[in-house]
Amino acid sequence: MNVRFILDLYYFYSLKMQKIPQINIKDFNYFLPKERIAQFPLDKRDESKLIVYRNDKISESTFKHISELLPENSLMIYNETKVIQARLLFEKETGANIEIFCLEPMEPTREIQQAFEQQSGIVWKCLVGNSKKWKSGQLRKPFPYNTKEAILMAERVEQHQSFSLIKFTWEPAGLTFSDILIHSGIIPLPPYLNRKAVEADKYRYQTVYAKTEGSVAAPTAGLHFTDEVFDKLLQKNISFDKVTLHVGAGTFKPVSTSDIREHEMHTEHIYIRKKTIENILQNSDKNIIVVGTTTTRTIESLYWFGVKVLVDGDKSKSINIEQWDPYNPKYDKNIPAEKSLTAVLKLMNENNMEVISGKTRLIIVPGYKYRIPNILITNFHMPQSTLLLLVSAFIGERWKDVYDYAFKHDFRFLSYGDSCLFFKK
Repeated sequence: MNVRFILDLYYFYSLKMQKIPQINIKDFNYFLPKERIAQFPLDKRDESKLIVYRNDKISESTFKHISELLPENSLMIYNETKVIQARLLFEKETGANIEIFCLEPMEPTREIQQAFEQQSGIVWKCLVGNSKKWKSGQLRKPFPYNTKEAILMAERVEQHQSFSLIKFTWEPAGLTFSDILIHSGIIPLPPYLNRKAVEADKYRYQTVYAKTEGSVAAPTAGLHFTDEVFDKLLQKNISFDKVTLHVGAGTFKPVSTSDIREHEMHTEHIYIRKKTIENILQNSDKNIIVVGTTTTRTIESLYWFGVKVLVDGDKSKSINIEQWDPYNPKYDKNIPAEKSLTAVLKLMNENNMEVISGKTRLIIVPGYKYRIPNILITNFHMPQSTLLLLVSAFIGERWKDVYDYAFKHDFRFLSYGDSCLFFKK
């Protein structure tokens, strides 16, 4: 019998044994012409329109009034990741332009915060544009640093089918890789904008609370917040906390399979403080508001890590959530969120940990039961995307009515577009 056939048979049998809904991604399509994709942000962040879905009703407002729509004494959690200037443009002596898009560090460390502090001599996993024009040799990019000229050099050490390993060196060697990106890189706008980055994108494609470098795409739900909005939220006794998920290029990866069970979810790195977990537990009887799909996946991944600690006796100090873990009957036991998070806290206390980190490939699809958040702030997402599936899991089939309303009422779509406020069905 053909080995490939046996492997495919085993794969589909294992999916059937889990509680994974059979979802056709074509059911999550909608018409989105290019002219409805916001090419640039509004002059004022909080002037974006806001669509509201609550108690099975659709209405609209403006983001600067969001405090009037949120319940008092809630806890709001946001993602404080910061977008790095991950695009590096080189020009060969022949005149050919080569673009290197930094994805994640590989050597001498794969821990992203440590990687940014590395001095000359670091290897990153990258995408290479116009790769055919770069057969071999070293690329050089001079750039101004303070009052002097610095030089960044790139050498391809390995080429794979979908990525390359690039070794970066630079002079002066005392600069950190963070310095290199800040002074020679370009902000990586979403590919669907199909335009060059301008100077304003450096700060407009960042949230006002962005702090921890590591993302190659912004957590766009947070782009609408301003200091004035936060002040109004504080007046309603809404408290805040933060997590970190570094958004990878995989967030733009389209679902290319008709059956969602065949889609391979990308990996992203997450960091959660012990104080944040304690804060969620202290507010477990209140409304938990999550800003964005990245925060949502981080908080829900934390829950499933706690479940693994309880079910498997997992004593590892690192989170590792696989794509279909929540749909595995072994873990899907309706363990209360308080019990799961308490198990994580116990593990952290036993190991004197103030922060727990790790990786998640969690995919949230219709039929998923949210354990922690009950209010979601987000943007409008691409048709047939995993982000749209996450929204559908939160508010159900009415997502179609919400998006239809937005389309008919001149809402702006995607990263620089308008915003959504969803109350869990």
